[in-house]
Amino acid sequence: MNSATEVFEPLRADDPSAVAGYRIAARLGAGGMGRVYLSHTQGGRPVAIKVVRPELAEDPAFRRRFRREVEAARRVRGAYTAELIDADADGTPPWLATLYVPGPSLSQAVARRGPLPVSAVLWLMAGVAEALQAIHAAGIVHRDMKPSNVLLAADGPRVIDFGISLASDTTAHTTTGATVGTPQYMAPEQASAGEVTAAADVFALGQTAAFAALGEPLYGTGPSALVLYRIVHSEPDLTRLPQELRPLIARCLAADPQERATPAELVAACRQLMGEDLDADSGPALWREVTGPEPSVPEPVPVPEPEPARAPEQVSEEPAPSPAHGALPWTPGRVPAAPAPARAPLSADTMRQVWQPPQPATPETPEQRRKRRRRNALVTVTSLLTVTLVLGSGWLVLDRAADRVRDAAHAPTDRTDKGSPAGATRAASGNPAPGVSPSAQSQSQSPNPSPSSPPRAIPYPMLRLEEDNSIGIQEPVQHADRAGDIRLECGDYECSLVSSTSVITMLRGKPNGSLDSCRTALEDATRKSQSLHLAAAGSEFCLKHPSGDIALFVITIKAISDLPDLPATVSADMTVWRAG
Repeated sequence: MNSATEVFEPLRADDPSAVAGYRIAARLGAGGMGRVYLSHTQGGRPVAIKVVRPELAEDPAFRRRFRREVEAARRVRGAYTAELIDADADGTPPWLATLYVPGPSLSQAVARRGPLPVSAVLWLMAGVAEALQAIHAAGIVHRDMKPSNVLLAADGPRVIDFGISLASDTTAHTTTGATVGTPQYMAPEQASAGEVTAAADVFALGQTAAFAALGEPLYGTGPSALVLYRIVHSEPDLTRLPQELRPLIARCLAADPQERATPAELVAACRQLMGEDLDADSGPALWREVTGPEPSVPEPVPVPEPEPARAPEQVSEEPAPSPAHGALPWTPGRVPAAPAPARAPLSADTMRQVWQPPQPATPETPEQRRKRRRRNALVTVTSLLTVTLVLGSGWLVLDRAADRVRDAAHAPTDRTDKGSPAGATRAASGNPAPGVSPSAQSQSQSPNPSPSSPPRAIPYPMLRLEEDNSIGIQEPVQHADRAGDIRLECGDYECSLVSSTSVITMLRGKPNGSLDSCRTALEDATRKSQSLHLAAAGSEFCLKHPSGDIALFVITIKAISDLPDLPATVSADMTVWRAG
């Protein structure tokens, strides 16, 4: 985080220039809920504008939860939180604005400098615990406490995205067994889809502090299912942690939520362990060394000045002077030109040089008269021939068209309507009737054609796909059996997405799934299965149903392990564009 270029990205072609009056200065990133931009208040204070993804914005249930959580987040006031200052849950699309925190995330700081010293970890735990006190007091459970959601400002940590993860949890109300959060930092009850309370945030705080001290997740890395298995069924290995931190982190990681420390107890314990560093300058100095230099925030985008209005052209109400008075005639609505300045009268010699009396025309000779008559006659004959050819061609076209109409009217096979087999076949194939042009047939079938509206995107977030269930593109989407359109089939070495009805293809490159990109990718696609060997969180798959519906299947969690006791699981968000 040594320069602003590492924090701020330039705007892209599909990024807005302003959101609800906030002019966008730079792009901060993107997440599962939408995109994040840098903007400024009217007074010039930097803010982070988060704009909800269009497919989520079209879901009425999401809007209700988003509105409820925004109202709850407005009540959060804490020194170690990024305060929510503005939002519009009913906007198009919905958005919210929080104070911008100039500093790296904990994950970025550890990636840059390695594990943090013990004093810095204690400062971190105390600040995050105090932030959790304010969040929980507002009736919010964070549910996604992790290093990337802790920003390191110059005066202490800031917790972001509180409550918003709960707003985007659509599966907690619709799908059995679904989990929300990041696997490496989930509590056991959260990993097993149990009841999630404020104690789950304390467990995640303990894992976050361990990450800061170790430079890596406490429960290791690997497939999500394997990490969740360790969290639920094994004790954490605290021997790698510094001795001073072990008791404190152990109280956060108790398997029973009732036995975990409260945020208030953690703040008191951290203050006691910091001792002299609490009030001395060594603590803040060490924290500044951890956070690094503060990035230079781009200046606010200036509001474009409106173009100066043109003064309307003045119309003189005085009548135009008559040419008899020496003025040129003028067009109403325009200001007449100013009269030319008076000049000295011309002398008689000058008048004779300038003006010459008209000369009498030379009489026409007989030969010139004959040539003129022949030329006029030729022009007349040519004009008559041109008119005759045009009219003749038009009557010929009309005559042939009339013949075709008469033939179609008297032919017995052409009188077949759509109710007969021949007529139904012709209507289904789209072939025009004999003797009738395709345009004429389309006009007869659609007297008042109207442009069709674009397909409406319908979001289905946080779907869960296992080896004994399936997902349907058409309603109902979640199937408890294997009768849906998308199934997960696993062999000895890999798992694949398989369909008996729909064509599947995987989008390559950066995530950019949309209706247009799926249409392009599906043009030449014929396969009905796609291997998940190279897929990861964020991988996108496009599917086309025989009905014409197109689906975008985005993996959020891929939990596929070689261990026989762990079932393969894929969590995904799906967006469907209905054909009709």
